[in-house]
This record gives sequence, structure tokens and C-alpha cells, in this order.
Amino acid sequence: MSLFENLPIEFDDDGTARRREGAAFDVDEDPAYRPSSERIDDLTDGGAGETPDERELRPNGAELADESESESVRDVNIDPVTRVAGSLAFHSKVNLDAREVLEAHAQATLFRGYEIILEGRDPRDAIDLSSRACGVCGAVHSICSSEALEMALPVEPPPMGVWARNMGQAAAFLYDNSLHLHLLAGPDYSAAMMSDTNPELLATAGETAAPHADVHGYETVGDIMEGLDPLEGDLYLTALEKTRDARQMASLMLGKYPHPSTIAPGGVTTTLSRTSFTQFYTRLDDMFDWAKQIALLWDDLMDFLLEEQDGFEHVGEHPKNMIGTGVWDDPAVYNARYEDADEWGKARLATPGVIVDGDLVTTNLTEIDIGIEEFVDHSYYEEWTEETPPFETTPAGDQISPYHPWNKETRPAPEGRSWREKYTWGTSPRWDRKTMECGPHARLWITALAEEVDNPHIRPTGDGIEFDVPEASIGAMTLRWDVPDRLNAAERHRAKAYALPYHALVCYTGFVEALELLKDGQDSVHNEFTIPKRGTHRGVGFWEAGRGFLTHHLTIDDGVIDNYQILTPSTWNSSPMGPRGEPGPYETAAINTPILENFADESEFTGIDILRGIRSMDPCMPCTVHMHTDERQDVITEDVTSCGCSFTDGDQPAEEAIRDIIADD
Repeated sequence: MSLFENLPIEFDDDGTARRREGAAFDVDEDPAYRPSSERIDDLTDGGAGETPDERELRPNGAELADESESESVRDVNIDPVTRVAGSLAFHSKVNLDAREVLEAHAQATLFRGYEIILEGRDPRDAIDLSSRACGVCGAVHSICSSEALEMALPVEPPPMGVWARNMGQAAAFLYDNSLHLHLLAGPDYSAAMMSDTNPELLATAGETAAPHADVHGYETVGDIMEGLDPLEGDLYLTALEKTRDARQMASLMLGKYPHPSTIAPGGVTTTLSRTSFTQFYTRLDDMFDWAKQIALLWDDLMDFLLEEQDGFEHVGEHPKNMIGTGVWDDPAVYNARYEDADEWGKARLATPGVIVDGDLVTTNLTEIDIGIEEFVDHSYYEEWTEETPPFETTPAGDQISPYHPWNKETRPAPEGRSWREKYTWGTSPRWDRKTMECGPHARLWITALAEEVDNPHIRPTGDGIEFDVPEASIGAMTLRWDVPDRLNAAERHRAKAYALPYHALVCYTGFVEALELLKDGQDSVHNEFTIPKRGTHRGVGFWEAGRGFLTHHLTIDDGVIDNYQILTPSTWNSSPMGPRGEPGPYETAAINTPILENFADESEFTGIDILRGIRSMDPCMPCTVHMHTDERQDVITEDVTSCGCSFTDGDQPAEEAIRDIIADD
């Protein structure tokens, strides 16, 4: 049997993955492989590098206008897009008359090099160093790295250590997702933004009652938009408070946040007591209400836009191809062994899996792993596959590709800076040589279809997930997220809003389980480990960041790190064109986005629809957007959002602090 359509891998009668007889992994022997010049010709000829399936996603199936006959075709460059200055820029070619995006390129413009930094180091250094890959989600890399080490050493954590990780991570997700919805992506839908780009929508929103006003407190959709106004809106300012509370919850379990120093192979080293859990629950109780309000508030906002703005359903649209590694282990099943990864993966509170064209094709972590390849055709790296790969199989004996992370080497080569050649420091991860997207929406989507989670508060139904959120100031409530028909900006935001009750209920589950462990005297949070000084040892951490899929592939040789490969969600989502000529998710989302904003001429064009599609995938923290077009020397600066994470001093509420800053200005 064969799970894979494109990889030359099939499974024998024993279920072991083998290379098909006579087949090779060479990309240039792949029937669908297309040379770089041919791929880029598609862009310049107006095909925008689309596959047939992706072309069908364009509104009304319309063909692109002939750019050679139009004087309104402009290069639009947005730099930066991420919350780390310069780390993501975005280039697109737009036909302003036809209101179409003709081509798109995502550029990761900063080389980080953590894989190179870690080579030759003590394996224990990997946890703290890899954590610095991101300051927003500083715990995810620490936990993922610790799981990779647990597999390689081997060692497994005690139950309390597992729940401390789960609770700390779920709390960090509450912070991360609240930050994105209201401080990063939210201002794109604020009254301040809408008044410039879509004033007629803002007027209609002000006259449209919000269906769930009785829960979230905003009488009209226009009130919601005003609440998202940067630095002034009630939603924006309240979200600041909630992100602080959530980070405090994470710190109670993990010692500090971000970059906790208590995570280690074999568990955590945090000192936990009943007081720790009491303080955690005090904040969690308030999060129950926040989760109820935000899930229904974003329902109201997205439903309004889908109903009132023609074409909004295509903003940020991407084929329904998604990947996730799952997250939140069951301590009764998790043993850190690769051979048992399918079992402990399915026991997680969020299920791992791959969705292709809307269908769930696997929930096995080992099958997810063997299907992964990374390509550098359009990236500032040298190929490594001309040499014999160090590993032909996984620790379980399954065949893997020379392009698999365990075989990959990071070889920087910043050469050939053009769209026809190499244009980004990002790589092109593919599963079965297909473009995949990840994020909270993928996590919910996979978990809903899989129906593997067995939890009294979280119930996958095959076509959605039901969340039983306990009573706080607002009464107990059952919320339901439904699997959508499309994958677009609206549904990414909606899923992220419904991820808040999901995360709160994981925290609640952990709280209950931890109290039972304390009653039974099982308060140990860590098991000892040793670093093997001889031989080769491999491990992989399967975890998820706030934006989805995360793996750390590790090789230890004679007691030191020989190779370390980190594959993050933004690597998947911001990937450049792959070897088959397929654009990455950001690029595809932009190409499929219609231009819906109002503008009289080029000088008024902001590109907000392109940005809405990109930001819906949460590519980190955009603080200021700089835009220029090829025929204008001036730069338009739209200050659309601020992180605001450190505005408070002492116990001063965030709202007061920000208003003081505004008053001083």
C-alpha cells in the first residue's frame, strides 16, 4: 500500500516504509519537477506559478489579466511583515485595474543560524539556545528540544513533569493567540483602518447588531471594530491585560516566560506546590470568560465581513492542505520512544495529522515524519544531497529521503539574489512534495476530523469540536467550532479565537490531574538523565508552537551535537517556491487574494487585503509596514499595531499606562 502520491515510498506487508523498487529520490527525476527558468516563466507569463488546483481558487475562476497590456501593473514591496525587524519582506506584482495579484514572493531576510551555532555543543545547551529562536513563543522550542533529547538519551518525565509542561504551554498559547488576534491581526479590521480602506463597510457595521452582544458586550459590529483600534480600543487594551495574565500562568508552571530555564530532559525543575496551582487557577477562572467572549466576538466579526464584503471569502485563500504534530502529552502513554510515537501522538490532547485537499490522510507521527523533505531551490543555501546521506531510515527502520531533516545540512550561500534564482533565507518544506499550511486552524481541523481526543470537556465530532467551558462570571457554556468549507483569512482568525477555549480547557484538565497527583504524593517533576559519551544517538521533538507544527531533529555523536535541524511553522508558511514550481502558503494566499479596498488612484492604494491574508497566518509581530511602488520614491508608513507587551510599570493597569503615554505625546 502507499500513503504517498509523490514520494517513492511504499509500505510492505509488515507496515515498514520502503523505497519503491527502481525509484529514486532525485528531484530532477520527479515527473512533476520543473526547472527554475520554467517556473519563473509562469510568473512572467501571467500564470503566477499556480498549479491547476490553485488557479481554481481565484475568484470566479477568472484568468489573470494580460499585464503587458496594462499600465496599472505595479511592484508592491512590503518590508518588514514580521515582528522581528527585517525577518520577512513580501514582494508582489499587482494589476490595479483588474484588482488582481499577479505574482508573489515571501522573503525571509535574516539568517538566524541556530543549527550551525548548536553543532559541536553539549546536547544540554540545545534547550536554552534553541529557545532564543523566538521571543514570543520561547517555551515551545525548549519543550520540543527536551523531547528530542528525551528520545536520544533516552529518558521520560514523571506525570507531574508532563502536566507542568502541558499547562505552561497551554497558558502560553492563551497569551500568544490573544496577542495575535487583538494586537497584530486585529487592527487590520479596526475602525481606524476600515475608515481609510473600506468606509462603506464601517458605516454598515455601525448599523449591524452583533448577534452575541449579550456575551461579549459589544452591541454592534462597528463597536467591535472600534474596540480593535490600536492603543485606544477597549479590546486592544483588554487583550494587553490578558496576555500579561496568561504569561503569569505560564511562569507559574515553567519558572519564567519567555525562555524558561526550568525545562530539561526528563521533565521540569520548577518547584510546584498547592499554592502554585491555586495562583494558576485564579487567573484561569478569568480566562474562561475571556475565551467565551472572544470566540463569539470573532464569530460576529468574521460572519459580518463574509456576508457584507463581496470577495472576502477569497482573501488569503489556500488549498486545504494542512499539517500538524499535535501537542499536550498524556503522561500515561508518553515514553519518548520513536517506535511508540504513533501511540503517544494519538493520545495527545491535540491530534497530529496531515490533511490533503480537505481529507485526513494520517494521524501517525512516524508517517508525518517520513513524508517531510526540505528543499533549497530558491533559498540562500547550498544543496547537501550530492553526498551520501547519513541516514537511510528512521530509528524504527522506515525509509526516509535524502532531503529529510535528519539528513539535511545547513550550508549558507547568499548568492543569486533574483526571483529566477534564490530570494529568501527560508527553505521549502514539503510533505509528500506538497505545500502544507499550519496553525491553530490546522490543529483544530485535524483534531476534529480524527476524533481521537478523549476528554470530558473537549469533544471532537468529525465535523467540528465542542468545548464545555466552566462557569466563571459568565455561566457555563458549550461552544462549537465547525470545520469550514474554505481555508482563508476569516477561518484562520475564527479558529484562533476558538483555540482560546481549547487552551483554557487543557489548563483546566491539567489542574485537575495535578491536584490528583498531589493527593497521591506523586509530586516529582523530573527524572535524572545522562549524556551518552560514545556512539550515535538520534531524537526528534514533535511539538507545536502557537502557529502550529514544530520539530527539532537531533543527532548526537560521541557526546556532542553533530547535527540539529529546527523546522518551524513559519518555515512552512513562508516557504518560497518549491521544486515542482508550487508557491508557498503566503505566496499562494496573496495570489488568490482579490483587491477589495477602495482607492481612487495608485497613491491611495495600501495593499491591506494582501496583508490581511498574510497576517492571518500570524507571521510574527508586524509593528510598522513600509510600502513603496516601483514608480514612486516616497515610502508610506502605516503604523498599524504595537506589541505593547512591556508598557506597564509595576501594578499600573495597561490601559492607564498607554493613556499616560498618549497624553504625554
